[in-house]
Amino acid sequence: MKKCLLYILVCCALPALAQKENYLLVGTYTGANSKSEGIYVYKFNTLTGDNSLVSVTKSSNPSFLAIAPDKKTVYAVNENADSTRFIVGGNISSFSFDHAKGTLTEISKQPSGGKHPCHVTEDASGRWVFASNYSSGSIGVLHATKGKLDTLQQVIQHTGSGPNTDRQQGPHVHSSLFTPDKKYLLVADLGTDKLTSYAFNKNKGSLQFYSEAASTPGSGPRHFDFSPNGKFVYLIEEMSGTVVCYKLNNGKLQLQQRTSLLPKDFKGVVGAADIHVSADGRFLYCSDRGDDNNISIFSIDPASGKITNVGYQSTLGKGPRNFNFDPSGNFLLVANQYTDDIIIFKVNKKTGLLTDTGKRIHVPVPVCIKWIK
Repeated sequence: MKKCLLYILVCCALPALAQKENYLLVGTYTGANSKSEGIYVYKFNTLTGDNSLVSVTKSSNPSFLAIAPDKKTVYAVNENADSTRFIVGGNISSFSFDHAKGTLTEISKQPSGGKHPCHVTEDASGRWVFASNYSSGSIGVLHATKGKLDTLQQVIQHTGSGPNTDRQQGPHVHSSLFTPDKKYLLVADLGTDKLTSYAFNKNKGSLQFYSEAASTPGSGPRHFDFSPNGKFVYLIEEMSGTVVCYKLNNGKLQLQQRTSLLPKDFKGVVGAADIHVSADGRFLYCSDRGDDNNISIFSIDPASGKITNVGYQSTLGKGPRNFNFDPSGNFLLVANQYTDDIIIFKVNKKTGLLTDTGKRIHVPVPVCIKWIK
């Protein structure tokens, strides 16, 4: 009788566990000194944090990924230029995703409109794809039909420079995301110290300058995220190690707060990298891939959007270029570029603090984490 009961309990539990499994996709660098082959796909259990490698798809420097709204297509930058024999030029590649097998199949590849595309995003319809070209400081707009990319539709070239002649000799577009109302594309430019808003024509797929917010000269805007209610934007500045909170109103940005993400006693190289707001909007997380190698954790005031530091968590590795929450919000995964590992932290949803689970994913040069449910 006991054996029968145990059998029934196991049989009932297995489907529930299976429903908690999601696909984790990891973008990497594949340069001459890297052992990476391209894009790695894992199964990840959001109850336990357990994971297993499912597939590897060859691609050249797929350092950032984007998932189409229908979850059937994955876009990847090929962060290259045309200046050495090792690389083939800046491209955006698209892949069909097999949900049953967890595999990717390349279906198209098109020029990104500039050198070293380092970020890619898409609109809500899945028809338009946007490439952030770092070295050339431009935004490339591509059309997609069921995941297949057509030729470039538009290229917007930024101009200008910043006071840091080593890093800001010209524009360096680092990322772009649509505002929650889907009407504007915000673009962070590290080279010109600006966060620019472009009005988006969803029928033509075209962008038109709308407004901009200037950062402190030499700060280096990199990535940003939105509050779940769509009222606030949080920008991380790579070179100054600061976080800027803006109030967002119809595509325009109003400065609310500017604060350091670094510990008060920190002295060393700064390299602020990634930024994410928790799904409940209560906490903000920022990574520093300089000498600090920390995740800074802030609480968010829901009325003003302003943030207050509540703690720091070592990334237990070097070069946390990218991190992300799992779909349940139970875990935060940190991609340490220079130590070839992804560290899995448990999230305390009440305090926002992180605890090391002891679980690791060993993958060469991980620099982007995305999910498919």
